[in-house]
Amino acid sequence: MYGAQHLHEFGGLPAVDFQHTAEAGARPAADAAAWRVSVNPYDDDSRPWEEEFAAFLEAVDPARVRALIIGQWGEAYEEKSSVPIDLVIAAAGRLTALEAVFVGDLEAEEAEITWIEQSDVTALLHAFPALTELGVRGGTDLVFPPTQHERLRSLTVQAGGLPVEVVRGVLDSELPALERLDLWLGVSAYEGNTGVADLAPLLSGTRFPRLNHLGVRNSEIQNEIAAAIASAPVVARLQVLDLSNGTLGDEGAAALLEGQPLTHLELLDLHHHFLTEAMEERVRTALEPHGVRVDLSERCEPWGDRGAAGRYTAVSE
Repeated sequence: MYGAQHLHEFGGLPAVDFQHTAEAGARPAADAAAWRVSVNPYDDDSRPWEEEFAAFLEAVDPARVRALIIGQWGEAYEEKSSVPIDLVIAAAGRLTALEAVFVGDLEAEEAEITWIEQSDVTALLHAFPALTELGVRGGTDLVFPPTQHERLRSLTVQAGGLPVEVVRGVLDSELPALERLDLWLGVSAYEGNTGVADLAPLLSGTRFPRLNHLGVRNSEIQNEIAAAIASAPVVARLQVLDLSNGTLGDEGAAALLEGQPLTHLELLDLHHHFLTEAMEERVRTALEPHGVRVDLSERCEPWGDRGAAGRYTAVSE
């Protein structure tokens, strides 16, 4: 199953596909779009990503570009993301207004999420000290060593299986401005080997002092995560708590309700879940009268007659 789709917006801007054949007057202003640069390696008329990106830099004023989306750069299961990342970094002197970068905006028709070959994405943080948002899709060969960045406010890592080394690297990083963290942990069959204990620095509230939006999502251990979050100090300063896309059932939801108060939240996102109707009503009754928006859409049924063992994440392959 694969639920990740092309971005419709990024960095607060609408996503627009760069078309080198488009008339200049038909394009939005350079600073009015999140530009997606992508190629189709299976199209006989396609050209290398390097040429498409070079055309982009000539057609759209790079000094005004605020957001860049790296789409398909070749056969993703053969070429690592270091190919486009190195080209973007080489153009850093021209992309002087760049604030947001997303690496790997591919849908299933282009590559399964576990086929996307990533690399060391922190190279972008070192090259662009003014970056405020970084997004990544795909956990295969993803590298995120502990790093320091003064201005990054939003970090998203979407994976069908997120290696624990990546999670540890993120949590060991010095990101004093970080307000939003969204981690898709995925499943063990695709190297999603992060356990609740690995999240301890995050849940303790000692990391990322400005964090107010936390997503720990798309996990096959969503109930255990919910139970840990129920008493986690970090929750007290959150506005948004996102535990969606995973295998959350009544046991995890009950742990949340029986833990610390959640009535200060603006949003509790639990969509794609395995809660019963009775538990859905219990969650709503506990939180909605206090002004908390609760997303309980996409109730799922386990596969076959396997009960809890038949639960599945929204995004794997």
